[in-house]
Amino acid sequence: MTASDIAGAASHARVNWHATNWQKAHQNTSRLQARIVKATQEGRWGKVKALQHLLTHSYSGKVLAVRRVTENQGKNTAGVDGETWNTPEKKAKAVQQPRQRGYQPRPLRRVYIPKSNGKRRPLGIPTMADRAMQALYLLALDPIAETLADPNSYGFRKGRSPADAIEQCHKVLSNRGGAEWVLEGDIKSCFDRISHEWLLAYVPMDKAILHQWLKAGFMEGTTLYPTEEGTPQGSICSPVLANFALDGLETKLREKYPKASHASRKAKVNLIRFADDFVITGSSRELLENEVKPIVEAFLKERGLELSEEKTRITHVEEGFDFLGQHIRRYSGKVLVKPSRKSIHTFLSKVRKVIKDNEQATAGHLVVQLNPIIRGWTNYHRHVSSKRVFTKVSHAIFQALWHWAKRRHPKKPKKWVKDKYFHPQAGRNWVFSGETEGRRGKTYRAHLFDAAGVPIKRHTKVKGAFNPYDPAWEVYFEERQGVRMMDTLKGRRQLLYLWREQHGICPICEQQITKITGWHNHHVVWRSRGGADGAENRVLLHPNCHMQVHTQGMEVVKPRSVTER
Repeated sequence: MTASDIAGAASHARVNWHATNWQKAHQNTSRLQARIVKATQEGRWGKVKALQHLLTHSYSGKVLAVRRVTENQGKNTAGVDGETWNTPEKKAKAVQQPRQRGYQPRPLRRVYIPKSNGKRRPLGIPTMADRAMQALYLLALDPIAETLADPNSYGFRKGRSPADAIEQCHKVLSNRGGAEWVLEGDIKSCFDRISHEWLLAYVPMDKAILHQWLKAGFMEGTTLYPTEEGTPQGSICSPVLANFALDGLETKLREKYPKASHASRKAKVNLIRFADDFVITGSSRELLENEVKPIVEAFLKERGLELSEEKTRITHVEEGFDFLGQHIRRYSGKVLVKPSRKSIHTFLSKVRKVIKDNEQATAGHLVVQLNPIIRGWTNYHRHVSSKRVFTKVSHAIFQALWHWAKRRHPKKPKKWVKDKYFHPQAGRNWVFSGETEGRRGKTYRAHLFDAAGVPIKRHTKVKGAFNPYDPAWEVYFEERQGVRMMDTLKGRRQLLYLWREQHGICPICEQQITKITGWHNHHVVWRSRGGADGAENRVLLHPNCHMQVHTQGMEVVKPRSVTER
């Protein structure tokens, strides 16, 4: 019997990474998470603790934890030990590492990233072994965090996004007789100052493990520094610990201003939070200054936190305020949401820098670098009133590229420059494009993504009570994931066809294929064995499942389409 056959139990047998039964590992973990949710809802904390112990000591939990830290964006970033898990053998060996007995985390490696205000944000990078341990315990902790979370908290939560927070803002301010004033809250160095004592007292997980994470310290150069407060940004566990500390503020406000009461309707107090940024609406400046703000300050003080005087302000909705990169303002009685000036400036500065840094690059190479930046920014802002802004930034990008092209050929006439770099495409005449190399060394013409052509689509806000770990919400979650993936694959006809044909499910592990998990377009009959390139011989697999198929020589059965069923 192999470790893959006993995915629900702890195992110290030799592990074959690519022989792991991922379907069974996901099933066992999901079943335990659902039971944790139910026990939490019933207030049976002894049962919760027992289920957490089962999950954190299971082979299923350990193998999924290792898979997470070896597939995310930081998979090639080492901690203080310089180690990464980039081979199947290392991953298989790593499954045996998350052991609670004798566990001692290593200090974090401290690095800094620049902020928009000129300051630097510190990041703490744990070792791969510590990341895997945090990912393992997060499997057992996140279901509790979701069950106890504030309904209008949207940051670092599965199935929620900034668009949900913005839509909630628009909703509460657009109601008939909506709030006139907004408290823009910002917590001073939130991640760096959360009280360790509060976390150890109120976070429902193994206290010994949590204590070691919090007190691990960090290395800057060759010097070890202790950590007496805060949770380091960069650690897998930090977002959920921060949410634990900040959840409950909405409940505090509801105690003071119950939804059904006349006083509450008159006060118009609503909280919308994304991580450590939040806004609270109110009927008057005096209400927010004298009643609401003291409640917030007292709540934060218990957790070792305080509001930033520099960034916390009270604003009238007709003056407008910035939140999550958007500018929200009431114009003649109508609330509109647009990309903020700061967001536009930052975006265009980044685009211009890429263009400037590629003075000698080919046009195709430049397009390949610019397209993800433009597509990502416009997709973020496409749920608000952005059409005019998209046209404006599209023109600004065109001007920057026109200057780039003219500088390369100062002695050529403008028509020659235009004919070389700007071509007609899909009804547009001035499309910046060029030849570049694609997969398998094939050359193709890359066209610049059209910011002005992105359609505006109203976002449907997630329901406040939604819990991705509760089986009662499974159909709702799948429907929302389906809509999101259809938007992601829009314009890529074959991928969208395959995704629909498979009902969005990977046939190997039977888990959802999402933008976060990523995918590989696999040939059912391998090309080396004469397989065709058409959709009839294609199937979408998770990257790890795709590697498993090739290393194990597995046969993938193409799922039947919806019409065939």
